[in-house]
Amino acid sequence: MDLSHKAVKRQASFCNAITFSNRPVLVYEQVRLKITKKQCCWSGALRLGFTSKDPSRIHPDSLPKYACPDLVSQSGFWAKALPEEFANEGNVIAFWVDRKGRVFYRINDSAAMLFFNGVRTADPLWALVDVYGLTRGVQLLDSELVLPDCLRPRSFTALRRPSLRREADDARLSVSLCDLNVPGNDADEVAPAAGCPIPQNSLNSQHSRALPAQLDGDLRFHALRSGAHLRVLDEHTVARLEHGRDERALVFTSRPVRVAETIFVKVTRSGGARPGALSWGVTSCDPGTLRPSDLPSGAEALADREELWAVCRVPGPLHSGDILGLVVTADGELHLSHNGAPAGMQLCVDVSRPLWMLFGLHGAISQVRILGSTVLAERGVPSLPSSSASTPTSPGAPGGHLSDLLLSPRSPGPLGSPAGGTAPDSPVSLPESPVTPGVGQWSDECTICYEHAVDTVIYTCGHMCLCYACGLRLKKALHACCPICRRPIKDIIKTYRSS
Repeated sequence: MDLSHKAVKRQASFCNAITFSNRPVLVYEQVRLKITKKQCCWSGALRLGFTSKDPSRIHPDSLPKYACPDLVSQSGFWAKALPEEFANEGNVIAFWVDRKGRVFYRINDSAAMLFFNGVRTADPLWALVDVYGLTRGVQLLDSELVLPDCLRPRSFTALRRPSLRREADDARLSVSLCDLNVPGNDADEVAPAAGCPIPQNSLNSQHSRALPAQLDGDLRFHALRSGAHLRVLDEHTVARLEHGRDERALVFTSRPVRVAETIFVKVTRSGGARPGALSWGVTSCDPGTLRPSDLPSGAEALADREELWAVCRVPGPLHSGDILGLVVTADGELHLSHNGAPAGMQLCVDVSRPLWMLFGLHGAISQVRILGSTVLAERGVPSLPSSSASTPTSPGAPGGHLSDLLLSPRSPGPLGSPAGGTAPDSPVSLPESPVTPGVGQWSDECTICYEHAVDTVIYTCGHMCLCYACGLRLKKALHACCPICRRPIKDIIKTYRSS
């Protein structure tokens, strides 16, 4: 909650953020909210409604995590989910109840739409707002009165009807926030209410196990892309390959990645009938210095360029909704996690220079979304070197003048604390990088035959300990692994020494 007591933001997860108005609202009084923050990694959006229970007499611990379906299954609570397509930053949502208990809503200046009905208007009603899922922050605006004859609404403070005369402070619609920290199993669900399906809660609970509680949202896709039918959408957080063709396309991050920064990417469109793959990797080439014509269609062909290009495919089948965690460690190891499960090291690169992350979409894998990032290591870990040619793209903070409406917290808690705590560990588990045993002069003899000189590098661990002949025989062996670190051998590379 901000210091002006007019705006609230959910600090973590996708739920546990129910708010109420601090006074009963009038019949036909419009409660107006502006969406100030959207977090794309969740499903579902803002839940709106009313309650006949006085929030000042509700203990925060007695409230469930979800307004729908848990809270609305209790007597005296009515709420419904806002359609996701309306949950965009900057949208102003107004909702109100009429004398027949029907709840209406409108988006910005659109016509009024029926939301739901059945609200008991004989008792005082407080507004109920659940800052849920995609909606992470809202700001309370001046209320208005919608007249029964559907005339153009006038400002609430400008009305002179006797029933609305009151002190100036009483004319303000402020919201009290109940900070929740309710323990419980996300799988213990109640039967859903009509119009509020339960799968969103279950899906979000699954995603919350693959994501940290807090994500930084400054990472975007770069405007540079290859592929005639690749589109970058939703404030450069979504890359979409259109027209359903067997096409390949490349897209880059807007800034270099940092050491120990885990990038979370969600596969949001995957056609199971067609083959497809998602490639990923890093490059030292600033995408701001390239043109689309400079890039090949396939990510694997990038290795022929003179800059550092390290690319690999995500192993295993991918499905819509899968979440990938990608991280570059201080040792130059690129690690991958799939839906929270570590998939191990994929590549080794040089981290002494700035590195941009890149993604290659092909076939059925036609859309991915950047959910955000978090730094796994503790404070003080140095980042990758910065690049003067590229600057991070930061999302604009919600602006606009704040009205004199107030918010008052119900009780102090971790969500309202300015400290906020540190972000939890990333789901990616990073094993220690292997080192060559022993200290001293590097041996020039093959560690297998002890006859020929070492001239071969093992991929992906990078150890140079074999002659090419032994390397070929070892690579063909079942479960071939490096003689030094015992990591699986994906390939061998012959090297040539200069005279």
